[in-house]
Amino acid sequence: MLLLIAEIVAGWAMLAFAADHLLVGSGRLAERLGLQPAVVGTLVIGCVAGAPEVIVVATSGLRGHGELAAAALVGANLVNVTLVLGVGGLMGGLAVRSRLLQREALLSVAAVTVFAILLLHGLGLGASVTLAAALAGALALLHHLARSAPGDEVAIQATRYLRTDAPQHPGREVRRTLLGLAGVLSGAQLLVMGASGFSAWTGASADLAAFTLVAFGLALPDLLFTLRAQRYGGGDLVIATLLGANLITSLAGGAIAAFTSRQAPTLAPTLIIAMVAVSGTTWLLLAPGTPLGRPQSAILVMAYALLLLLSI
Repeated sequence: MLLLIAEIVAGWAMLAFAADHLLVGSGRLAERLGLQPAVVGTLVIGCVAGAPEVIVVATSGLRGHGELAAAALVGANLVNVTLVLGVGGLMGGLAVRSRLLQREALLSVAAVTVFAILLLHGLGLGASVTLAAALAGALALLHHLARSAPGDEVAIQATRYLRTDAPQHPGREVRRTLLGLAGVLSGAQLLVMGASGFSAWTGASADLAAFTLVAFGLALPDLLFTLRAQRYGGGDLVIATLLGANLITSLAGGAIAAFTSRQAPTLAPTLIIAMVAVSGTTWLLLAPGTPLGRPQSAILVMAYALLLLLSI
């Protein structure tokens, strides 16, 4: 039992530390390649923020634990728009100043909704193809939207977040990115092994272990990013990153889960529906001119606690 707990905690720590380096390294390399700051802030950082979820899903399938995948994705989506967003709001409030975010929010909510509908009807090869096609379309549209808004607030905040006083060398950022990716892969392995072993040892369902232990571990990198970005006044960047992560989690992660898992998830439909409802509600809370203050943020954190109770 102690070994299983050690594996889970080590997986959490490795994911949190490595994913941060993967995100920063990828963002700085994208800047060096000449990508517009708005593209870096919405597309690159958002995609990389969703990478741990995709890697964990792929790892689960390759290790024969595909039953963990769908529940982990649902849990990660919910944690991002409740606990992580709530903590960000409690730190000092979040307000949307970016016009680009409103369009990205629609894409993110649509992605979560499509994933939920397919999950409720059963995953399979058809669902995998549908989600992969939706991913390609969403990324193309998001890239177009970002390129058409070069001076957006997200672009300004992304540049500020990735700036460093130390001299930047491409080789250093390549090493940072590759080591971050290796760390995320290793952390995913530990987390999947620990969660599946914990499920077998305690008799708890794999879905429950994935929705709680795995999803929390996947949220830690986003939580650390949120805390760091808020110190730089990056509220719009935080929201863009969480929206992008949920889009990638739902479409890319969902496509892999549908392809690798042949078992129907036993996760309660209530939680799947809650994923869509909470995503849509959060989008409404983040409407321009309506800052996410501490009262609303506290409600989001309490909503996460309630969802945990419902999952047990």
